[in-house]
Amino acid sequence: MVFEQNKKIPESVWDNKNIVSFNIPVSDTASAHNIYLNIRNSGKYNYSNLYLFITTIAPNNNTLKDTLQIVLADRHGKWLGKGVGDIWFHKVPYKMNVRFPVRGIYQIEIEHAMRDKFLPEIYDVGVRVELLK
Repeated sequence: MVFEQNKKIPESVWDNKNIVSFNIPVSDTASAHNIYLNIRNSGKYNYSNLYLFITTIAPNNNTLKDTLQIVLADRHGKWLGKGVGDIWFHKVPYKMNVRFPVRGIYQIEIEHAMRDKFLPEIYDVGVRVELLK
């Protein structure tokens, strides 16, 4: 693992104006990396999925914007990921086998793109970067 950080969602209710931001230091531009998103939710979360807007800002100010759907539960309502009690953790592949083009601090901003302004039962949002071996 090169980087991992998870941020708590205030009062476990994600406001669509609450953009969760991560600063990822990158020094290795030769090796490939995998980038994952971490989501921790309650079993009382109202939906089986989560839509996200993800903005990546490189040190040279190049910007990439993505929309991502994360499936949190199957069609029968069974939660995916790993669970303890009523809490579920999802490590979701975001970008696989990528090389960072320049060294420096990459900023990743994540905001939810669901129809509801407030999403109760989302505890944490995070980013994990792993060196591909």
